[in-house]
Amino acid sequence: LEYEILRECSVTKARASLIHLPHHSAESPMFMPVGTQATVKGLLPSQLERDANAQIVLANTYHLALRPTGEVVRELGGIHEFMRWKRGVLTDSGGFQMVSLLQFAQITEDGVRFQSP
Repeated sequence: LEYEILRECSVTKARASLIHLPHHSAESPMFMPVGTQATVKGLLPSQLERDANAQIVLANTYHLALRPTGEVVRELGGIHEFMRWKRGVLTDSGGFQMVSLLQFAQITEDGVRFQSP
């Protein structure tokens, strides 16, 4: 991962930059659509790339672990192959679900174990 500043505003300190990722160099600031279960509803990956110029798709670790499961994603070649997406992917930690679904969680020193609601 490498972060490259292309331009900086002398007044506001706002920056235009490139974030070099293993699969893609993403321009920042950027539009980052949410693909909770590794898909952006209503759009094909080609439309996200061509029409929306999406640089990175945000997926949710918790939801992917429930369905289709990490094992299925691995068997299908990883998140990029599973999504048919050549550009960047950002996955969150599932920390929000740890709080919002606390009644379904068991917290230990080893981590958090969820029961599917």
